[in-house]
Amino acid sequence: MGQRVSRTDFEWVYDDQPHTRRRQEMVKKYPQIKKLFGPDPKFKYIVSAMVLTQIVMLYVMQNQSWPMIVLVAYCFGGVINHSLMLANHEISHNMAFGYARPLANRYFGMWCNLPIGVPMSVSFKKYHNLHHRHLADDDLDPDVPTLLEAKLFCTTFGKFVWVCLQPFFYGLRPLFVNPLPVTKLEMINTAVQLTFNALVVLVFGWRMMAYLLIGSVLAMGLHPVAGHFIAEHYMFAKGFETYSYYGPLNWITFNVGYHNEHHDFPAIPGSRLPELKKIAPEYYETMPQHTSWVRVLYDFITDPAVGPYARIKRKSLDKPKATGDKSIGLINESWQPEVEQKKR
Repeated sequence: MGQRVSRTDFEWVYDDQPHTRRRQEMVKKYPQIKKLFGPDPKFKYIVSAMVLTQIVMLYVMQNQSWPMIVLVAYCFGGVINHSLMLANHEISHNMAFGYARPLANRYFGMWCNLPIGVPMSVSFKKYHNLHHRHLADDDLDPDVPTLLEAKLFCTTFGKFVWVCLQPFFYGLRPLFVNPLPVTKLEMINTAVQLTFNALVVLVFGWRMMAYLLIGSVLAMGLHPVAGHFIAEHYMFAKGFETYSYYGPLNWITFNVGYHNEHHDFPAIPGSRLPELKKIAPEYYETMPQHTSWVRVLYDFITDPAVGPYARIKRKSLDKPKATGDKSIGLINESWQPEVEQKKR
């Protein structure tokens, strides 16, 4: 468990991310891809059913023992909460109501946020847009581990700890890498979430608030569905920075496993990404892909060739830091359908 990783630095590259180039090429070759753009009309109903399920579970679980609460939180509640986090990922790309109704998406994100227990929806959009626009940028992409993380968690046991603590690194890293001003919508998100939390405690007690929070934390750490955090961009094959997974866990994660497809076309909802792959299979079937998120977690922890250092990074070259929600809201929307851009 003390075996050290074989890498001592990130994989530095000096070209632009491949998704921009591939997107332009694919649209030119397959113009019908544009028909996949836009929100999924079923999405908001599926997500609302998940939120209501967790609220019902507060009533069902309120008299259970602590071991049962933790077990159900890990096996059921945490899976729903993780799916709701990925629903917020979809919402960050305005997949609930479309790009023409940004505020409707933000407020719906706050509704999806409720069972998670921690206000994250609005902030996630703000930083996630940076991840797409500046993929692997040393200063701007909050998804890339810091040098301190890579140095501290460089053994098998260290990587195990890092995986378990993923929710804290994932949530706090943006505040250290590239902190952005707090916006009014973030404050509203926080107020709505704290009000909901207070109502949960008042009606169901502290144990049910713990049920929600425990599920959120556990399902972002050493958990099968959390394997996508590592599967998406950690370099398991030299030179490839984004990886897809086409297995059954996509059914409960809004197809986040179709990650090359998603980065190529963020304006396509998760439900239509399999159709994108069918239209242009030659762009995806030849690239390295994962077959199991559980195997990804195992390999990440045990393989000395993989670890926090196993990420492609790019140096920031004359790129100003994005500041404020206003600029970020427009940062990465050049692929929107033309009609929706006009509506904005």
